[in-house]
Amino acid sequence: MNGKRVLRLMREDNLLCLRQRKWVRTTDSSHRLPVYPNLVPELVLTGMNQLWVADITYIRLRWEFIYLALILDVFSRRSVGWQLGRRLDTELALAALQMALAGRQVQPGLVHHSDRGVQYASHAYTERLQQHGIRISMSRPGNPYDNAYAESLIKTLKHEEVYRYEYRTLEEAQERITWFLRDVYNQKRLHSALRSQSPAQLKRDWSKRPQWD
Repeated sequence: MNGKRVLRLMREDNLLCLRQRKWVRTTDSSHRLPVYPNLVPELVLTGMNQLWVADITYIRLRWEFIYLALILDVFSRRSVGWQLGRRLDTELALAALQMALAGRQVQPGLVHHSDRGVQYASHAYTERLQQHGIRISMSRPGNPYDNAYAESLIKTLKHEEVYRYEYRTLEEAQERITWFLRDVYNQKRLHSALRSQSPAQLKRDWSKRPQWD
């Protein structure tokens, strides 16, 4: 029997094991760039586009590693920006940010929270945030819980999509991950924090309110 057919049948019956993957470091906070205090504890969220959290993770292809930058709107649990690339650089993070900015009207006062990695602390990235009146927040050193919302999104993505497939190329990973974030995570996946609604359902409910922008 063809190996691809065996893989498809095992995947349909949920018989594929989740393998331990080699760990790749994606955060380099050993730099002399300015860092910013953690603003998240002082926030009381009342709507969307008040707090975005950002992070970068790695994706393993058959022969190489690629990197994924993500931005999540915390109130709605909606993934608002993402970008895949072969280089772990500022341009990757900027591309995800540009997608987030292009898809919604941002009001001054929005908080952007991330770790202290060089990509997010770079002059190009912080200047782009400041141009849009976005307040900059960063995690405390050595405290991954400060960015727990982004970590939760990454965990969901990897366990429900990435670990179940063997991506061969960057293009294949881009297609499947975009599908998962756009059509599954944002549209269908239910969140207990949203009272068992999906981000899309929450957005539809809020669109009926006068204060919705």
